[in-house]
Amino acid sequence: MANVSVLSGVELGLSDRIGAFLRNLQDARGRYRVYRQTVRELNALTDRDLSDLGINRTMIDSIAVEAAYGK
Repeated sequence: MANVSVLSGVELGLSDRIGAFLRNLQDARGRYRVYRQTVRELNALTDRDLSDLGINRTMIDSIAVEAAYGK
């Protein structure tokens, strides 16, 4: 997870800003891959398997969001 913070009085150069942008983009793509993989794996389970886990099909999206983004 990449975070960019600007210190007061310190200006980031163009190359620093581009690097931060690319790191943030890579992080976002990684999180989206986790989201899609979680949705794919949970959708592959039968209703019985999901029930054994205490999961309803309507919960799959919110579980995937929490797994990928922590929300």
